[in-house]
Amino acid sequence: MTTPPPPAPANPPAVRLQKFLAAAGVGSRRYCEELISAGRVQIDGVTVTQLGTRVDPAHQHVALDGRRVQAEPHHTYLADKPPRILCTSRDPEGRPTIIEWARRMGVDRRLRLYTIGRLDWDSEGLILLTNDGDLAHALAHPRHLVEKEYRAWTDRFATRDQIAAMLAGVQDDGEWLRALAVVPEASRPGRPPSLRIVLGEGRNRHIRRMLEALGLHVKRLRRIRIGPLTESDLRGKPLRKLSRTELGSALKI
Repeated sequence: MTTPPPPAPANPPAVRLQKFLAAAGVGSRRYCEELISAGRVQIDGVTVTQLGTRVDPAHQHVALDGRRVQAEPHHTYLADKPPRILCTSRDPEGRPTIIEWARRMGVDRRLRLYTIGRLDWDSEGLILLTNDGDLAHALAHPRHLVEKEYRAWTDRFATRDQIAAMLAGVQDDGEWLRALAVVPEASRPGRPPSLRIVLGEGRNRHIRRMLEALGLHVKRLRRIRIGPLTESDLRGKPLRKLSRTELGSALKI
């Protein structure tokens, strides 16, 4: 039986527990809510499972799995994810992760970074890494429609009908998968044809599933743009820290 949360102070603080955890770099707000519901968060030694719980970080001790959680400076990076790396902080099977890779690229190992969004194991390209839960929450909100653009190399040229179908929407496994824009690129001799595809709301393996439903096999997939951020914003580096001003201006948050 879960112990009820400790009594609130006379002047209730205005910080929800999941918001504090997210701001402290534990993870996105949704992930922090899952941690609270799972009974992994304590306030002053008492396990809390109610999502509406508020906390005063200046006077109360917050812990995750018994280890104190304290706010840390926010850091957000634009990274060029290599293929065959998982977008997660750890993997039970021991496969390489984007966080391990970022640390090898020089990021402070003490930062509790996680990705904003995902790229598949086989996919590559631009992704944001952060310890700013509020930023991740803002970018996940429907009012912030952040376009993402990809280059997909395929086993054959896409027909006009296939491109029209991508724009109209393709049904796969009960979901409608569509693109905001699809532009065929000129193909060089001996190289596979490619498409530039823009997505608004992306679903799991969105592009691969959409193309395969139309009979096109994806040989390589690379994200080349997140909102206005492009590969050139890496400035020739595999990973680069974004300033808050730069991030706010670019993503309009």
